[in-house]
Amino acid sequence: MAEHIPAKGVHHFRLTVSDVDRAVAFYTEVLGFKKLMDLNPGAFLSNGQVGLGIGPHPFPERAIKADRFDENRIGLDHMSFAVASRADLEKAVRLLDQRGVPHSEIRDLGPAFGIYIVIFRDPDNVQLELTAPHARKPAPKPRARAGRRRPVKRRRRA
Repeated sequence: MAEHIPAKGVHHFRLTVSDVDRAVAFYTEVLGFKKLMDLNPGAFLSNGQVGLGIGPHPFPERAIKADRFDENRIGLDHMSFAVASRADLEKAVRLLDQRGVPHSEIRDLGPAFGIYIVIFRDPDNVQLELTAPHARKPAPKPRARAGRRRPVKRRRRA
């Protein structure tokens, strides 16, 4: 039997950003992350499910001036965060609109994926998604069993 590393989920992502304060403001104000610690330079945030490290380029002398994220490079393509329902996704769209954050329409990825998504970008152009599961159809109610009915006893009149 082949062995594998039993990964249990994502602990955190680390993003290199052009402006730490701007990125922290975006992820806390728009996505509800909480700032857990200053990393000087940088910060570590969490939403209770996933951690997000934010910091400047680790080697500033190698940083490309005015660089922006591009998912066509090797590495990260996008990050997707789950919300509980389609209604929560619709609330998120209203919040993005209020904050002036451009976004896609809510898209249904069909039964194979079973999710709705909305796509937007952070201040450094990192593509972000919010996903909501399709609503589950309620299980059919069990049918009453066919069988003999018990006769109803009639009272005799006195």
